Formats: sequence, structure tokens, C-alpha cells
Amino acid sequence: MPLSLNKTADVIGEYKVHESDTGSPEVQIALMSARITQLTEHLKVNKKDHHSRRGMFLLIGRRKRMLAYLAKTDIERYRSLCQRLGIRTKI
Repeated sequence: MPLSLNKTADVIGEYKVHESDTGSPEVQIALMSARITQLTEHLKVNKKDHHSRRGMFLLIGRRKRMLAYLAKTDIERYRSLCQRLGIRTKI
């Protein structure tokens, strides 16, 4: 259940830092957040899908590490991204 191409393009367009940006931490974290949201909705319907649940937990961990990297390198970008995505911050 990957994100659709339209949804991916929308997320990249909203969070890109420069014109040809697809790999900045902001874009990667936003794509992971969209995927986590999609998996959360899937798991509300399919409560016993433990394989997808594990994949979501791995994705959450990857996003957490990426957020820690962004906080370490540029705290202002971290704070603004967390505010835009609605993610709770610990800093």
C-alpha cells in the first residue's frame, strides 16, 4: 500500500526546500508522516494485520531518527516542520 503518485507529488510540493528537492529531511519526514497516517487508517479497519503494524512501527522509528538528526543540525527547521506536520516535539 504505497502512497499514490499524486499524494507523493502533493507532499513533495508542499514541503520542498528548493525547486528540485526530493531528498531533504523535511520532505522525507513529511512522506513518512503521510505513510504513517495511511497505515493508521488501514489498521483501524484491519485490527489483526500485524505485519502492517510492524511496518508502521519501523517507519515511526525511522521518522524519529530523522527528526533527531534535523533537531541536531538545525533546530529552527525542526520546530517549523513539527508545527506544520502537527507532530508533538520534545524540544
